[in-house]
Amino acid sequence: MSIRRLLVNFLLAILTFAVQISVFNRVLDFGGVTPDLMLVFVTSVAFLRGEKPGLMTGFFGGLLIDIFFGHLGFYALIYMYLGFLVGKLNEVFYSQNIAIPITIISVSDFIYNFVCYVLLLLFRKQFDIGYYMMNTIIPGVVYTALVAIFYYPVILKIHEWILEKEQRSEKKFV
Repeated sequence: MSIRRLLVNFLLAILTFAVQISVFNRVLDFGGVTPDLMLVFVTSVAFLRGEKPGLMTGFFGGLLIDIFFGHLGFYALIYMYLGFLVGKLNEVFYSQNIAIPITIISVSDFIYNFVCYVLLLLFRKQFDIGYYMMNTIIPGVVYTALVAIFYYPVILKIHEWILEKEQRSEKKFV
């Protein structure tokens, strides 16, 4: 991973986190449901770059959320695993067709919310999965997918721009 890509991903992760906690958590929440922009960012990077960048981006993005909201390491671990698993799909699917990444983001969001339900609520003996599914998970997945329709192309363009810059700099040294 080049320094340019690392710096751009770092800045994008911080910007994504800032927009998520300021705009979407305060202004654009509908019935207490907000999209998970960090999950969109992590799965997009993993889908575009592969397992190792997905793992690192997931860990850093989850760590940002942990530092401000959670138990240190909880979200970092979940995002890291999701980044790694989505990164495995990097060479299987074509990244230009927006339907595939949006589907992967939606499935990842469902898995993320279900794992959070199991680890945070089920162990506290809150067994109403139907209520949680209908009022939190499914609306969150739909809202995240709608936001991802607009955010994924931005990440894709930035990815292509960095790739073009890296290829140009490689040609200079050859």
